[in-house]
Order: sequence, then structure tokens, then C-alpha cells
Amino acid sequence: MKRYASSRFFGFKSALCAPLLAVGVLAAPAMADDGENQSNKLRICAAADELPYSNRDRSGFENKIAEVLADAMGREVQFVWFSKPAIYIVRDQLEMKMCDVVMGLDTGDDRVLTSKPYYRAPYVFIQRKDSKLDIKDWNSPDLAKAGKIGFTPGTPAQVMLEKIGLFREHFNYMHSLTNFQDRRNRFTRIPPQRMVNEVVNGTADVAINFAPDVARYVKASEQVELTVIPDDNVRSDGEKVPHHFDQSVGVRKDDTALLSAVNLALEKAKPQIEEILKDEGIPLVTGLPRS
Repeated sequence: MKRYASSRFFGFKSALCAPLLAVGVLAAPAMADDGENQSNKLRICAAADELPYSNRDRSGFENKIAEVLADAMGREVQFVWFSKPAIYIVRDQLEMKMCDVVMGLDTGDDRVLTSKPYYRAPYVFIQRKDSKLDIKDWNSPDLAKAGKIGFTPGTPAQVMLEKIGLFREHFNYMHSLTNFQDRRNRFTRIPPQRMVNEVVNGTADVAINFAPDVARYVKASEQVELTVIPDDNVRSDGEKVPHHFDQSVGVRKDDTALLSAVNLALEKAKPQIEEILKDEGIPLVTGLPRS
């Protein structure tokens, strides 16, 4: 059975396996905030420029959650900044022991030990509030009426668009969101703010993305809104295609003591974390964690 992921820390296989790119990533040093590593610090593996999650100015919502987590543990937060895409953070920061904690991994990510989930988020449809299309789920007939649909390849959105026969129709538009950059042997992120703006300005009728990617930009606009996609979707062969994902803190597989401390702190910091997520505009969902 295929293991589906929320996509931020999982890119295309070609990007993850490209040896030349891997060498380039390993050669790029990770930069930490000033100060030596100390036992009273919580070293966070963090993307230097990957909003809305993380940014060197600490404006990402995961930066804010990391700060309250460290506070709940009685430690000082120390961000170890990484200039490459987040899909490489586990391999090239965490496993290299340049830092100790990764925020916002899918619960059960088999590369690491993951904490108890601190939130669960869905994939969403993004539409203009004045849209005449009635799109609530993947069975909505109006999906076929959309002139352009924005989505990220390799995600549940692509699987479902293939199932309903709309993938090829919107393939070129999807690639236009990266200005038709060659994706072979490289990871190219579709900027979430651009995806939202394409709907705001009417270029696209609808976009599909993981809610944490886009919630900040939807909240900032008066023209668009989010619709949570139900988590009851299956492929043509009947295999489930998850659309709701639990999010956890990740640590190295041998760092059981740190994981226990993180779990205790997450419970203590729960009110502050929920406030950060609410302020971000992320629609939270409930459900049983997947094994």
C-alpha cells in the first residue's frame, strides 16, 4: 500500500535521490543562531526561507510553536537555519546531528521518532467567495466546469484529479505555477502565496493544497475562502487516499529521552499552540491517528 504524506517534507523521488543535488545540499552549511550548543538549548532544525512554516526572522507559525515548546521544556530555543528545501532537513540536518528537533512532520514518519500529534490538518479547496461553482468534495460535478485548477504534483490532489479524469487538462497550468522550470533531478516548490493569488485574481477557478500551506494567505484576503475536503476519498482501485494528516515533532530514532520531554511539553503548551494555529487561520480537524 502506498504511504501518502502531507507533502512538505516529501518531494518528488527524483529530487530526493539526485546525487548531484544531494552533494550540493551536504556542502551547504546549516547556520545556527549565535551561541554554542548547550544542554539548556532546544536546537530546532528550521528552513531559513519557507513561509508560512519557517523563516529566519521567526515569522513562520512553526517557529512560533517551537518557541512555546522550548519554553514549556524550560529551555532556550536555538534555530539551526537551513537554506535548502525542507524535504532535506531530516537527512541533512537532523541525521547529521546539526540540530535535534524537526517541527511539523507527519505523525508516524518512519525516518524519525514522532511525538504525539499537536494538530491535525486537512487538504482544502480554495475558491473565490463569489464563485458560481459549488465544490465541496471530489464528487462535486462543478469541478469539471473549472477553467483552471491549481495543485501540487505528487500530492493527494493529483491522485484524485487523475481518478476523475481532470489531471491532464490542468497539467500545463500546474507547471506554469513554477514558470515551467524543469523538475527533473530537482525539487521546485510551488509558492503557496502564488497559488492563492491565482485564485484571488481569477486566473484559476479553484486550487487544492494542504491547509497549513495556504491558510495565512487566504486569511489575509477578503476575496477567497477555504473548504475542508472530507477524508473519505479512495483511488480507482479502492485504496484510501488520506486528506487529513496528524502533525508531530520529530527527533532522531535513538533520542527517546528527548521525545518523552517533548511529549510532556506539548501537553503543557497546548493552549498556546492552539492559539498560534487559530491565529494562522488553519482549519483543524479531528480523527483517529493513522498507523
